[in-house]
Amino acid sequence: MLRTNLKHLNSDEELQSFIKENENVMICCGRMGPMCIPVYGAMEQLEKNEEYSAVKFADLDFDVPAANFIRLHPACRMFTGLPFTIYFKNGEVTKATSSIQTKKQVSGVLDEVFK
Repeated sequence: MLRTNLKHLNSDEELQSFIKENENVMICCGRMGPMCIPVYGAMEQLEKNEEYSAVKFADLDFDVPAANFIRLHPACRMFTGLPFTIYFKNGEVTKATSSIQTKKQVSGVLDEVFK
């Protein structure tokens, strides 16, 4: 289990519902490792920022069956480093990134895909 303050998605049903019910979605699929923790931290900070109130943030454990949706998604096909971070607008993937990212990098992607 991921120890973050983000919404945890635990099943494929939760994942699909979260994507379908929210216009702007950022999901970080990873583990509690050194490359993932900074991304979770950035997400937790940005989630509190009024500028990103229209974005719904969540995490997904890389090792649960529901993560297959992200791990095997064509947008993530060439990724080799955790975490896999994927962005959805109206249920469609708009961007996917991998590996460690700073808060500035994450906010840059949010600005690119959701504004």
